[in-house]
Amino acid sequence: MSDRILIVGGGPAGLSAARSLAEVGLSVTLIDKESVLGGAPILSGYARLVPSGEWAKDAIGRMVAAVESKEQVDIRTSTTVTQLDGNIGQFTAHLSDGTEIAASSVVLATGFTHFDSVNKPEWGFGSHPDVVTTTQVEQMISSGNGVRCPSDNRKPDRVAILLCVGSRDRQIGREWCSKICCTVSANLAMEIREELPDCSVYIYYMDIRTFGLYEGQFYWRSQEEFKVKYIKARIAEVTFDGNRILLKGEDTLVKRPISIPFDLVVHAIGMDPNVDNPNIAETFGVELEPHGHIQRQPAYDSIAGTSKSGIFVAGAAIGPETIDDSIAQGQAAAMAALGVQNRAA
Repeated sequence: MSDRILIVGGGPAGLSAARSLAEVGLSVTLIDKESVLGGAPILSGYARLVPSGEWAKDAIGRMVAAVESKEQVDIRTSTTVTQLDGNIGQFTAHLSDGTEIAASSVVLATGFTHFDSVNKPEWGFGSHPDVVTTTQVEQMISSGNGVRCPSDNRKPDRVAILLCVGSRDRQIGREWCSKICCTVSANLAMEIREELPDCSVYIYYMDIRTFGLYEGQFYWRSQEEFKVKYIKARIAEVTFDGNRILLKGEDTLVKRPISIPFDLVVHAIGMDPNVDNPNIAETFGVELEPHGHIQRQPAYDSIAGTSKSGIFVAGAAIGPETIDDSIAQGQAAAMAALGVQNRAA
């Protein structure tokens, strides 16, 4: 049996797994297809994280630094697994850099892909620069330049955030709730109001799902302290009237049509399965669930298990997930990998 564990993916879940294993003295090879570690929070330029409010570059940066400081962790960036041979205890991974790694087990922490708003064209993305995504607003805030209308760099007076873009939408094949978008949107709305106190911010929603303890901290606080307005509505289209972005639809509480101008319209984009999942499934011999995420075995019977013995999964690879829960799942996957080592000892 190899004494090394292979972790694929250097986002929050993979970093958590790598650190947990290194801290109990096990050897780890951590690979990521990108040139830097940190996953979506770093690559997509997230601003303040939910629920801590800490800047992503600081919080995730500490995780990266902790892993980089561990001599037991062999880090390979800009690298993928091209082939995996063998079985539990005796895997051989062929890497794109031409090397081979022997591993007793594998942790897949391969994350997700942001929904591409071009797949929701009636809501205006791609037709006007002032229709943007939550990720783009995160980047505006984290860059230090502030929230601006991309068309002319002016500060917006009116902002609309549209929830469930790429989530809970059977017409475009997205039947799942992306779990964190409502809370992220409430958080962004407060950040916009904090930066631009004269700006009116509206959130248009089907339902609000700031689950658990997030309800008071984000949903109610955004309304009561930051005066963010929530409108239950069905949005038909987003157009441009020559001066402002025009949002058209129906206020479903009062049952009347709406046509409201905004300076900036923000799509709260959902979490899609990683676009590489078909290749990942074929390479590692694991099954995907019906929507295309990596299938996790029932938690009652297995810790982080997949359909293949010795290959574990953590984080948003299994479906929409929060960063905090992804970190916890990375630790659980590390425990499962440690169990493989202990059974052979």
